[in-house]
Amino acid sequence: MSDSVVLTVLLPVRNETMNLRIMLRILRAVLTIPHEILVIFDSETDSSIAVVEEARASYPQVRPLLNKIGRGVAGAITSGVQATRGERILIFAADEVGPVLAIEDMMALMDGGAEFVSVTRYAHGGRRLGGSIIGRLLSRTANGLLGAISGMGLSDATTGIKLFRRDDFTRLTQGTSSVGWSIAFEMAINAQLLGLKLGEVPTISIDRLFGGKSSFQLVSWVIGYFGYFAMAMRRLPRAGRPSVQIRIPPGM
Repeated sequence: MSDSVVLTVLLPVRNETMNLRIMLRILRAVLTIPHEILVIFDSETDSSIAVVEEARASYPQVRPLLNKIGRGVAGAITSGVQATRGERILIFAADEVGPVLAIEDMMALMDGGAEFVSVTRYAHGGRRLGGSIIGRLLSRTANGLLGAISGMGLSDATTGIKLFRRDDFTRLTQGTSSVGWSIAFEMAINAQLLGLKLGEVPTISIDRLFGGKSSFQLVSWVIGYFGYFAMAMRRLPRAGRPSVQIRIPPGM
């Protein structure tokens, strides 16, 4: 299978059961290209492991992976990249069902020349529903300021759903982030600073559609993301505003 894998989907999880079970069923139905799914967890006692083992019986593209680099999303993603078989890597969240429908369009943008592709909840018909009201407000405000003041080309740099090439990972991550999904924000900033061709696909995001406990923590989120926000405000204006390829799915 290693020679035929085109796309690797990385799913960092922490005790996901219902969301992960549904997500794997949807990915199996939607993805038609040769692919693999790496479900990455921090602990061998994580309840997600049982869901992965259950799914593997009928979906052999799914693999469990223990994160041995450092607890949290950044370590999980780095572990996944090191274990991947695909040339293209998609970071995804197990509780984000809506953006699954954007994967095909994200791949199409990369086929057309984009080198770093993001979904957007805030432009071109994209929407964000559910989740913390404060979290939604902070995210929308931060992305709006980034676009208006710093010249960030992506309208939703903070979303965790990003598609990139495996060979670009090291230069997209100059360090590691320990707060939630802020590593994806770091990657978006670095992609623009590196001059990579950017792409964006609108999506309708519904936070934790099937329940479970969110890992969002207001204070740590603000502290963790502020450093990258300040870096973007300081460095992106010198890089200039890039052109961004947009692909809008039918019906958006």
